Amino acid sequence: MLIQEDLSIQEKLEILSDAAKYDVACTSSGVDRKGKAGMLGNTVAAGLCHSFAGDGRCISLLKILFTNQCIYDCKYCINRCSNDVVRTAFTPDEVCTLTMEFYRRNYIEGLFLSSGILYSADYTMDLIYQTLKKLREVYRFNGYIHVKAIPGADPVLIEKVGFLADRMSINLELPTADGLKKLAPGKSRSKILTPMRQIQRGITANKFELMEYKRTPSFVPAGQSTQMIVGATPENDYQMMMVAEALYQNYDLKRVFYSAFVPVNEDSSLPALPGGPPLLREHRLYQADWLLRFYGFKASELLTEDRPNFNVFLDPKCDWALRHLELFPVEINRADYYTLLRVPGMGVKSVKRIIAARRQGLLDFESLKKMGVVLKRAMYFITCSGRMMYPTRMDEDYITSHLVGDERRAVWDISQQGAYRQLSLFDDMKLNMAPAPADRYSVVTGSM
Repeated sequence: MLIQEDLSIQEKLEILSDAAKYDVACTSSGVDRKGKAGMLGNTVAAGLCHSFAGDGRCISLLKILFTNQCIYDCKYCINRCSNDVVRTAFTPDEVCTLTMEFYRRNYIEGLFLSSGILYSADYTMDLIYQTLKKLREVYRFNGYIHVKAIPGADPVLIEKVGFLADRMSINLELPTADGLKKLAPGKSRSKILTPMRQIQRGITANKFELMEYKRTPSFVPAGQSTQMIVGATPENDYQMMMVAEALYQNYDLKRVFYSAFVPVNEDSSLPALPGGPPLLREHRLYQADWLLRFYGFKASELLTEDRPNFNVFLDPKCDWALRHLELFPVEINRADYYTLLRVPGMGVKSVKRIIAARRQGLLDFESLKKMGVVLKRAMYFITCSGRMMYPTRMDEDYITSHLVGDERRAVWDISQQGAYRQLSLFDDMKLNMAPAPADRYSVVTGSM
């Protein structure tokens, strides 16, 4: 299909920003870099500005494709070569102009640049390299840049881009080689993992060089990430988490992103989704991913081959705790850091506060609440000075019945994201319910 070259930069932006919205593998910067004399911008590790698209997806930075032309025919992709859509491409100068003008207007704090494959992997990667080189050296842009490495591209080009970008990513696309073969026949697992391994080794080598030679240029200082599509192929949650865990362990990835499959093409190989994209499943995978990265969990603890999918009504941490009630309740004033991290309702920050505060004296439930502990979940699994917050039976069904009430509202919010209407004071799960007699009485008398 021919590239439309007579389009304005505004028309190209509309096409290529819309074509980029299904790639979710971008996040906050993860790197600090101060401003420099003669250069524009800096990068803050705490994060970049985020906004949300109409379909609920998080958009960071100026997020565009260099081109939506592609030589591949991936069945799930809107930019597949067999689709009859308008094709266009930026020039390196156009990407630079957009980035600089948007940055000067405070619309963005950086650039996320992905691309279809124009003619070949090497040709596309070279265009991306020319763009980043101009942006850094000619336009003197010092802000954050996240760029996609093109599978199959010359390692020399990937290395050159790595010294100009802050973060790089290569999308794994699908969790298994069989799924990739079925839905993306032009791609292979080896083509994807080869540049991923190169970037990992480059980052490791660069860290040693920076320790020895302070002025050595940084290679992908914010690390690399990847994305897996959820629900396009029949893999279960257990398989996806095992793949994610292997990527973290073997490739030192900063993040694995999960993207609920959105049916944008009609193809017999793609699954029918009468209930819409599997957003709740995506949500549970992100929750579990957080447990792998920050809470010391392993994928085999959260799921097994006999129990391969996450609970619909409970988050993975609560579900794990209910299946291991023999480990609870734990004593707040004595339990170690990693034991406390496994208590539902407690996060990394609140556990660190607990460890620091109990050096000064015994903690009670009121103290825990002030530290950010979510007691409505944690109270079933902890004691303070040997006492529980309320008399509680350590019974799975009993605790589940109380926890599910809170989780059902969250599940409803995720699964019914399009059901917008004004909130009612007496809503329960967004269903109209008659107010209780006590509520009617308080309205009439004014008593609370």
